[in-house]
Formats: sequence, structure tokens, C-alpha cells
Amino acid sequence: MTKKTVNDIDVAGKRVLVRVDFNVPLDPDTGAILDDSRIRASIPTIRLLLDRGAALIVCSHLGRPNGRREDSLSLAPVARHLSQLIDHPVRMHDQTIAFEAVNVGRSIWRWIKNLRPGDILFLENLRFDPHEEANDPKYARALADLADIFVNDAFGAAHRAHASTEGVTHYLPSVAGLLMDKEIRYLSIASNNPTRPLTALLGGAKISDKIAIAQKMMDTLDVLLVGGGMCRTFLLARERKKRGTLYGEALEFASSIMDKGEQRRVPVVLPVDVVVGDKFSADAAPKTVPTNQIPPRSHILDIGPETVALFKDYIKRARTVFWNGPMGVYEFPAFSYGTRQMAQALADSEATTVVGGGSTADAVAAFGLAGKMDHVSTGGGASLEFLGGSVLPGVAALMDA
Repeated sequence: MTKKTVNDIDVAGKRVLVRVDFNVPLDPDTGAILDDSRIRASIPTIRLLLDRGAALIVCSHLGRPNGRREDSLSLAPVARHLSQLIDHPVRMHDQTIAFEAVNVGRSIWRWIKNLRPGDILFLENLRFDPHEEANDPKYARALADLADIFVNDAFGAAHRAHASTEGVTHYLPSVAGLLMDKEIRYLSIASNNPTRPLTALLGGAKISDKIAIAQKMMDTLDVLLVGGGMCRTFLLARERKKRGTLYGEALEFASSIMDKGEQRRVPVVLPVDVVVGDKFSADAAPKTVPTNQIPPRSHILDIGPETVALFKDYIKRARTVFWNGPMGVYEFPAFSYGTRQMAQALADSEATTVVGGGSTADAVAAFGLAGKMDHVSTGGGASLEFLGGSVLPGVAALMDA
């Protein structure tokens, strides 16, 4: 998949609508930004456009205001933070782009007409207006009328066909930002053109989140490593299959993945030991047990040291590694060892390392190892859908190279 990027167009003297994904976590008490990695990830695109003489109209969503204004979800603190990060003035328009609100429209147009090359105008939370998520053509046109060119750098929102991700592309020349381009390239490498062996490390709590990606990647994988809470489903499926008592959708799915591994001679490697707790809590007493001796009412909260060593050995031999899903509840210090060790193994690896978004990206950032990965995706759901073979509306709508 090859799309035109900001490097393929002339933006000098043009107004550029830039869709970013600044859906960052905020402190519920103070409103302070808790993690600005998504903001920093789009700074290269913003700087490039400024350096080439464009005037920028930056837009994003934040949270789920359900089509109405919520002051706690205003993007004003994000605009201020962006200004500090790039050491450049950022003007904030505090009203939404409601196409039927004449006064709001006139207010915005007074600002737009005064934009000059190097200026940045930041729009208020797009999701304050219900027409954004509805992908209303009139709303999309109102956004498009503000600019001459559209740049989508919001990979994290690319799996949604919203007015600001898909709708505007019907009215403006539309290209990928540098972050969007990087996401597409690295995720394509992991799914379509990997240097082999290709190893996938999947974790997380629920197997349902990984069904599409596992089914798609089993056609191209050389090794599948399974950790996290979801490993219990695989372990149970393996045991019940031996006894002939396999039933339930999740167990059947896990069994089908293992069957496909046998057919293609792709090892599906399950933990040999896990760390359990008698409750799902940071103060649960950790106990390491073999996987054939897991207490029935316990919680699997991490992979054990023997599994860590086993997984590390496979990662050491890999040439491309894709990782999605923590190995345990890494937020609890007593159960962070497995996830931390996997992050360090990828950081030390000579392979091309691609980390799926969401909690996995949060984990490598928390351990200070994000900079050691070749690519850490900013899109949790978007990266999973891309690797699962889904067409992302926000990507498909951009001009082909």
C-alpha cells in the first residue's frame, strides 16, 4: 500500500488542514496531559509543513463527548502544550465547526482569512459536533472549505470513517503525513514483506481482541508466542482437545490457531510457567507455578521466568518481531517482570521490531524503551485492524502514489 505523502506536494502559500490524533490521556483532577507521545509523534509533519511555507489548520478529537461540548475535553491545553513543544505560536479557536451555525462559521472565516504562511490555527474538539462521527458530507465540506490541501497524520483514527478522516478527502487533495506514512510502511513490513524469521508476540487479557490479527498472521508467521491472560484460553484448549471435550467459541478459535500452526509447521509457543495471584490486585501475593498446575480460581498476572527465557530465545533468532499485548498486568510492580523482559529483549534485538499500539506502546514507554524499537504504533485498534487485513477508511481515501 503506497500513498502520496507531504513530500509529494507543494504547500508553499497554501492553507493545509492537518488531521492529527491528539487523543491524549488527561489527569481527571487537574486536566494535565499525562502522556504527550501522540503529540510528539506528529511534530515532524507539522515542522515540515511550516518550513515549506504552509499555514496550518490543525484538528483532532479528544475522548468521547458524544456530540456535545464538554469543557473537560477541550483541546485548549493540548494546543498550549503543542506550542511549547515546537516553540511556535498556536492560536486556538474555541468554537466547533458547525456548518449550520452561521455565527460560528463567520467567526472562523475571519481567522482563516488572516492566516499567513507559518501560522497555526488549532480547532476545538471535532467530536463536540455530532456530524463529525456521522461523517456528514456537509460537515466534511465545511471542514474542507477552510483549506487547500488535506494532510492526514492521524493513524490512530484511520480505522474510523469520520468527516475529518474520510469525508474531507472527497473535496481536497489528500495525502499522508510523515507519521501516517511511517505507520503504513512498518505495519506493511510486519504483515506483508518481513525479513524472516517473522515472530509475533501476542498477549493481553482477551483473546477476542486478537482473533483477526492471529488468523491473518498465521498465513505468514514463522513463530507465534502467546502470553498474557489470553494464554489461559490456549492452554485450556490444548488440554481439552486431548480429552475430546473442546467446546466454546474462544476455545475453538485457539484450537484452530494451533491446528494451523501444526499444518504449516509454525510453532505456537505457549508459556511453561506463569505467575498467579489469588486476586486481581497490586497487593496480590505472586506465586510462580507450572502451567499444568495453575490453581483453578487464581488469576494469571504474568508469565514465569522459564517462559521468559523460552520466549527470549525465539526473539533472539528472529529477524522481524511484531508485539501486541502485555505479558501480564505490568502496571502492578509485582507482575511487571515478564512484560519488562520482553520489552528489553526487543530493545536488544537486531531484528526489525514493531510494537502495536495501545497498552503495549504504553508499556515500552513506561520502561523507557520506546526509542529502542524500530516502530511503536500510535494506533491500538487501527494497527490491529490493519494487520488483520481490514481496509482502513482513513488510509484508503488518501491519494495513491
